[in-house]
Amino acid sequence: LFTDKSTGGILDDLIVTKCEDHLYIVSNASRRKHDMNLMLTRQEEMQKEGYEINTKFYEPEEKSLIAFQGPSSAKILQDLLGNELNLANMLFMTTSVAKIAGIPTRITRCGYTGEDGFEISLSSENVVEFANLLTSQPDVKLAGLGARDTLRLEAGLCLYGNDIDKNTTPVSAVLMWTVGKRRKELMDFPGAKAIMSELKEGPKTKRVGLISTGRSPPARQGCLVHDGDGNLVGRITSGCPSPSLNANIAMAYVNVDLSKPNTPLTATVRGLEVPVKVVKMPFIKPGYYTGKS
Repeated sequence: LFTDKSTGGILDDLIVTKCEDHLYIVSNASRRKHDMNLMLTRQEEMQKEGYEINTKFYEPEEKSLIAFQGPSSAKILQDLLGNELNLANMLFMTTSVAKIAGIPTRITRCGYTGEDGFEISLSSENVVEFANLLTSQPDVKLAGLGARDTLRLEAGLCLYGNDIDKNTTPVSAVLMWTVGKRRKELMDFPGAKAIMSELKEGPKTKRVGLISTGRSPPARQGCLVHDGDGNLVGRITSGCPSPSLNANIAMAYVNVDLSKPNTPLTATVRGLEVPVKVVKMPFIKPGYYTGKS
């Protein structure tokens, strides 16, 4: 996470991979310019302190990223890789460079669906050829952002601008696992004072999962959440029907005293008070490949 140095608010969530001699970073597209300015400012500060740091940003015309996701993705990709790379040795959140059908790529075992899958970075001049290669394989289908959003919500994954933003902290968002023990002890990260103070005192609101307990339209971003007495206690940040659960699900921030699983609440949807209850996330057990059966 990038956090604000004063408030501890979340500025962006990124994928940062430690390679042999550099860091490989994938940011949210909507926060690209913001993150570039943040990194360049910090680079200049560290260069003045004597560090040798150089940052290279790729334009969309130079590099593209393909998300290849699903339970069968490893088998299909392995067939295309041949002996180039053994995916059985590539665990969740690890990366490697490899050629696929002669096309140079960087393969990272990660994704935004909760399933096993890969994000494949390659030259933009090869991306159409590579996409056609993937979609020519049996069982490979194109999927839009609606499908992706449903999957990431079932997996309990945050969307920047919806579930996390500069007004939420890693504490209230239940994302303190992103801050390592050493960093917590040294308090050497941006916003450490505000974040660690909130962690000690406890947040006022907390990100939770909600599931409908009856038939109703799905609660979407912005819908209000009330307790049994009709008091306003929170707000929905993401919501959709869950095909896997055959129920409507949502993510919300609610008063911390109402954040325990099975707490009954209501969400206002099109003027109706829809019954929901708090549940643990993820809604669906993730399928990340960890090498364990």
